[in-house]
Amino acid sequence: MSQYKIIINPAAGRGACGRAVSKVESILKKYGLDFDLAHTEHPWHAAELAREAAILGYDIVVAVGGDGTVNEVLNGLMQARDTHNDACAMGVLCIGQGNDFAQGMGIPLDLEMGCRALSQDHRRKIDIGKVNGDPCPEGRYFGNGIGIGFDAAANLEALKITWLHGFPAYLVAVLKTIFLYYQAPFVAIEYDEQTIELLALLISVMNGRCMGGGFLMAPESKSDDGLFDLCIVREVSRPRIFSLLPHFLRGTQATQSPISTGRARRVVVTATEGTLPVHLDGEPLCADGRRLEIELLPRQIEIIYQPH
Repeated sequence: MSQYKIIINPAAGRGACGRAVSKVESILKKYGLDFDLAHTEHPWHAAELAREAAILGYDIVVAVGGDGTVNEVLNGLMQARDTHNDACAMGVLCIGQGNDFAQGMGIPLDLEMGCRALSQDHRRKIDIGKVNGDPCPEGRYFGNGIGIGFDAAANLEALKITWLHGFPAYLVAVLKTIFLYYQAPFVAIEYDEQTIELLALLISVMNGRCMGGGFLMAPESKSDDGLFDLCIVREVSRPRIFSLLPHFLRGTQATQSPISTGRARRVVVTATEGTLPVHLDGEPLCADGRRLEIELLPRQIEIIYQPH
């Protein structure tokens, strides 16, 4: 029988995760899973617990929380691979505020269905991204995607909103950012042996499909095809940003002239004028980056998912 390490972030979902601990335990026991449970106590603790669990030989490490918790667990598992060559599968139970990783990977958003998926143990290998640069010289892994520019600024605004949760909070943050966001930086983007230079409102480097709980940044993305999906938006007027929002909700933005899409295994973004606000899997990475080197690592981690 597989042995599960359940890592719960009690602060996720503004405390909803902590309040759901007994329910999580009850459902896992109902499905007959053999598990040990650990609570995170400080930032980056989930990564430490995941790394330790992989080294100790657990079969599956499960992140219970939102995208931030998922990213930490993913980083811990990748660190165990790098330093000890220890690998185990990863599961996710969704309780936190953002669940973009789960939506893109075929992981159920419902807690009961998520526990059932763990018991059924369907697995597939997914690609993982790694970013290096001035905000993270040691490198950091991600599963869903990186946002540079407008959506990173909106992400920072969303963290300030305490009276809404999930996609509504992010939508309000987007609307605020339209009026607050500073002038777009002038950047050089290197990918697929080409370089483009432009004033970039937004650059998304995606392994998953969506950001902010409902914006389809890469509707055709596949997390096991060995390539990032790119969405690059040139600087446009505020009214034009408003007109683009419905396209991102429907995933039809590639039809719009200010937007370029592409696929690549390696992307380098350099700000030649201005700086780069950046988020990674929905978590702020930096507000003033200058250069990012982003690489895709094919088929790195097995995840537990629910086949359609």
